[in-house]
Amino acid sequence: MPKIWTERIFDDPEIYILRIDDDQIKYFEAVWEIPEGISYNAYLVKLNGANVLIDGWKGNYAKEFIDALSKIVDPKEITHIIVNHTEPDHSGSLPATLEAIGHNVEIIASNFGKRLLEGFYGIKDVTVVKDGEEREIGGKKFKFVMTPWLHWPDTMVTYLDGILFGCDVGGGYLLPETLDDSNESVVERYLPHVTKYIVTVIGHYKNYILEGAEKLSSLEIKALLPGHGLIWKKDPQRLLNHYVSVAKGDPKKGKVTVIYDSMYGFVENVMKKVIDSLKEKGFTPVVYKFSDEERPAISEILKDIPDSEALIFGVSTYEAEIHPLMRFTFLEIIDKANYEKPVLVFGVHGWAPSVERTAGELLKETKFRILSFTEIKGSNMDEKKIEEAISLLKKELG
Repeated sequence: MPKIWTERIFDDPEIYILRIDDDQIKYFEAVWEIPEGISYNAYLVKLNGANVLIDGWKGNYAKEFIDALSKIVDPKEITHIIVNHTEPDHSGSLPATLEAIGHNVEIIASNFGKRLLEGFYGIKDVTVVKDGEEREIGGKKFKFVMTPWLHWPDTMVTYLDGILFGCDVGGGYLLPETLDDSNESVVERYLPHVTKYIVTVIGHYKNYILEGAEKLSSLEIKALLPGHGLIWKKDPQRLLNHYVSVAKGDPKKGKVTVIYDSMYGFVENVMKKVIDSLKEKGFTPVVYKFSDEERPAISEILKDIPDSEALIFGVSTYEAEIHPLMRFTFLEIIDKANYEKPVLVFGVHGWAPSVERTAGELLKETKFRILSFTEIKGSNMDEKKIEEAISLLKKELG
């Protein structure tokens, strides 16, 4: 049974969190491997003559959501529902919530959000708010800021008394053992899963992270309450800075991510030499290998791209193309983590070299800077070529 949290997190205004820890999920969006799980966070704001519900949970936890909500307030006393983002992991509980409320309630969303609510659930009676619009509810001023493509076109955030309700803005994977960022060890364990979340979920639109951060910089943010993961009361700017850093691809000195496949050991022999050479030259390689015994999660590979100084690929030839799993990996990196970083590619073939043609075709329209392609036939190890390629990388990075 997933753990459910219902706690009062602010006194003025009176705000409650409703969080469920989804430890049953295996593949977020049916794509990304997340054995660490993910939480869904909703919030209730109790005001003078108004009870405002902000966002919700995934639909298969709708009953649990109503039960949790009922511990804080009679659902029939809900007066407003703010839908920052209509993706069903946040809005799936909405139909059951409306049924529990049992009367007309004002639903507030962006213009695009209104369209999606009608398409998903047949909900037509929605109040549309514009970018920067302010509404007084229960004696408090709510401000709505549009943040499109973080990561859907409907996305907005809600600002109240210095508190930012961000939904997917500020989220992360993992089921943290605390609600907020007051414990440094919890935060340190959590941040890599935030990186993983950013790259897999928002990576395709990472330029919008920078635009959104610039837009939000005009607000005095005292706390950030996202739709997934930790809430940030101690240092919300730390999380916003982390989002910007991932979007920019700020590198960690010396970190090089190495990704390769090896069907019969030929590529692995080459990559062992590559890895040894990297270490000798002061680099810290992070290695992912596809073989007949292991297969890394693409979500984990993507997590390590943003703060890498460089990428190195080792690919085998498969039916005159690169190995299918490496092709998939290339495509996902190009889609989700396309940064201006140097790249080395090592290819091993049996009867015909192909890596420069195949991998080169995939990479040619990207931001990556290809320093070299190194072709090796079978077990004919050419250590000089390997050293030349790594030395080229060393010179490039300084």
